[in-house]
This record gives sequence, structure tokens and C-alpha cells, in this order.
Amino acid sequence: MDSYNKYNNVRYMKNKFLFRFSSNQFIAFLFLFIFNCLQAQTPKGKLFIIGGGDRSDALMKQVLTVAELSKKDYIVVLPMSSEEPDSSFIFFKTQMVTLTSNPIVMLNFNAATAQNKVLTDSVQKAKLIFISGGDQSRFMNVVQNTPIKTAIQKAYENGSTISGTSAGAAVMSEKMITGNQKLQKVYSGTFDNIRYDNLETSEGLGLLKTAVIDQHFLKRNRYNRLLSALVEFPTLTGIGIDEATAIIVRNNQIEVAGESEVIVVKNPKGIIKSKNNNLISIEKLEMSIYTAGQKFNIK
Repeated sequence: MDSYNKYNNVRYMKNKFLFRFSSNQFIAFLFLFIFNCLQAQTPKGKLFIIGGGDRSDALMKQVLTVAELSKKDYIVVLPMSSEEPDSSFIFFKTQMVTLTSNPIVMLNFNAATAQNKVLTDSVQKAKLIFISGGDQSRFMNVVQNTPIKTAIQKAYENGSTISGTSAGAAVMSEKMITGNQKLQKVYSGTFDNIRYDNLETSEGLGLLKTAVIDQHFLKRNRYNRLLSALVEFPTLTGIGIDEATAIIVRNNQIEVAGESEVIVVKNPKGIIKSKNNNLISIEKLEMSIYTAGQKFNIK
């Protein structure tokens, strides 16, 4: 009987040890899995988003500093937003060759070249990608649902800096402001009202998922447009970037650079949509103004 009890005790202790060991292994595996998932979701790259207008040498030097280019790295310019892509590239290159010795190449994609693996691989391997100004919808019409968009996203995930100005700023967010109004057929550079179901948006590059970007902000009085975006997407942060000004996005932290200001609006409360001419009311919201060197966080 004593031998039987000893055998059971030994077997019990062995099973208990194995259970603890297995539990600890499982917890460690689960922690590692979650950590790897979070790492995979967090891009290693940065965004340098310019609100349009003049780009001073000081601002573009900052782009290069953020990009941390080595001697072997190259810069890719994507000018598909522009009606005159060659001119956009020449303007960019003329300035940048005085600031860096790194190669600068233009990849002006169209429907015929959008599937070219050699060219899209060149985009993905670029350490700095610059998207020119013009019409953001024109740009997205070329890259949407193509390997170009995937290459930009992977470049960002792997550590590249993605920069853009004006239309090149608008395309950064997941919800992209096109500039058009649903309730007004004629295009206007600014909105003369704040209405719901008026703002036209489409899918952007999705590099910035928790904010919506507006550009030329103070210069063109685009408060109404950004507030309209906040009504449509109240969980997002609205960021209005003025000309000659930029935001540097490092994960959830944003730093302001340049000569003017960045306006941030978020957390609208008590939104009421009236049936009278699509009018809206907002009981309260948060608004901040930032200048160069100041930082803030987004969700």
C-alpha cells in the first residue's frame, strides 16, 4: 500500500510540474505572439507631410534628416498627382541636388506600368519617397488596387520615410478628402458652409489611419472643410497643415516643422444633424494650434 501511495504521489508531482511548465510555456508563447503582432502593426518608417506652398531649403533639409539616408540610398519621386509630372520632378530635383548627393529618380506610373514588378520593387526599396502636389484623386486613380500602393505601404512598414506636399499630403490618410462637395456641383477651393453628407472622401494610402489631413489650411481658410470631415468621422483627429509647414509622424507622435501653424480638431461631442439644409451643430470639440518644434499625440 505504501509503495502504491508513493507511486501516485510521484506521478501527481510529475503531472503538476508538467502542467506548470506547459502553462508557463503557453504564457511565454502568447506574450511573444502578441509582441510580434504589435511589432508587425507598428511601422518602422516616418511620414513627413507638407501642407503645400513654398518648400524652404531648411524644411527639405529636415526631410533628409528624418529619412536618415545612407550613401547607398536613393529617393523616388511619384509625380502622378500633377498635370505636369515632368515639371514637378524637375522642380523637386533642382532643389534637392543642392542638399543631398543621393540619387533622385522619377517613377511616373500609369495604367501600363502600374503592374511592373521591377518598378514597384524600386519604390519599395527607396529610403525616401516623395509624392508631388496636384490632384489627390488623380494620384489614387493610378495607384489604387495596384502593387504601387502595396509597395509604398511596405516601404513605410520597413523603415522608409514617405513625404508629400499638398495633394501628396491628402493621400496619406485612410479617409482622403478629395476637395469636392456632394451638395455643390461646382468645385471650390474652400467650403462656404458646414454641412453633413456634403464632404466627398475616398480611400487614400492608409498610412495614417487615425487622422484626416487637410492642406493649404490657413492660406485657403479650410476650417469648414475640416469640421465637415470631423462630423463625418468623429473618431478621427482632423489635422490642418498650413503652407510651408509640415508634420513629422513617428507612430502616434507628431512634431510640427516649418514656418506657419498646424490646426488640430478632435473629439466632437453632441453632434446634431438637422433635416433643414443638412445643417449640423456640435456642442463642443477640442481645438489646438501648434508651431514648429511642438509635439502632440494622436490615438
